[in-house]
Amino acid sequence: MPNTRVARPNLQKRSVSSIIREMTAQTSMSDSIFASISLGIACPMANEEACAVSFVNSVLTQCASYSFKRVEFFAILDRASCDRTREFLDELTNERPELHVVWAPDNRCVVDAYVRGYREALSAGCDWILEIDASFSHQPCDIPQFFQKMIEGYDCVFGSRFGGGGRITDTSQKRKLISRGGTMLTNALMGTDLSDMTSGFELFSRDALKYVLSKGIYSRGHFFQTEIKIHCRNLRVAEVPIHYRAASPGVDTSVLKDSLYHLWRMYRLRRRGQL
Repeated sequence: MPNTRVARPNLQKRSVSSIIREMTAQTSMSDSIFASISLGIACPMANEEACAVSFVNSVLTQCASYSFKRVEFFAILDRASCDRTREFLDELTNERPELHVVWAPDNRCVVDAYVRGYREALSAGCDWILEIDASFSHQPCDIPQFFQKMIEGYDCVFGSRFGGGGRITDTSQKRKLISRGGTMLTNALMGTDLSDMTSGFELFSRDALKYVLSKGIYSRGHFFQTEIKIHCRNLRVAEVPIHYRAASPGVDTSVLKDSLYHLWRMYRLRRRGQL
């Protein structure tokens, strides 16, 4: 029988110490990048007294793993919140000085709450702005992958429930179908190419978010998340997988009409070269 040798990859021989030095250098480089960045977190909250404090602590704990220049959490509350969420968060500020409880009684809808959060973070001089939903519908443990992707040079990083590794649980089939269908229709009409065009877990650079706000957010319902992603279609964007759970059941006929109206409006603008 002939002497057969199994071909092996031509691996560069490196000592354990050289590998450790390389990993240490990469870690130091990442730490130096984060140390120059101020992070703002925009999070509308309402009627969440049962988990508001634990959620804020979980988010800030995840962010503390990185050496950010500073971290500021903006919890946006308005008249939609009727329980003790605001009271509990006000008490938490004594332990968490990075938490800012923003009372916004003039908000007319949830979109106003998000936009208020964006503007608070921008006014505070934050370089990156993370948008996250409360009540653990978005998982704080998913946050680190947004940071790791952002330092690769992207303008925006979007969470995806439908890309590889993403999932959605404790949610009706109707909501899943609406989200998937909305993604497919938007990609077809707007020339976008994301696996999830309706998710709301996302990280923006300061310039990217300012650009989005300058374009305007006109939807008063769920579609505003899609509207944001359409505005970002020519920026450097990436997706990371997320676990989303317990979506609100509030997708009624008026919400769908709002979504279709604004999608058609943006499609016509795109056709005319005005978007």
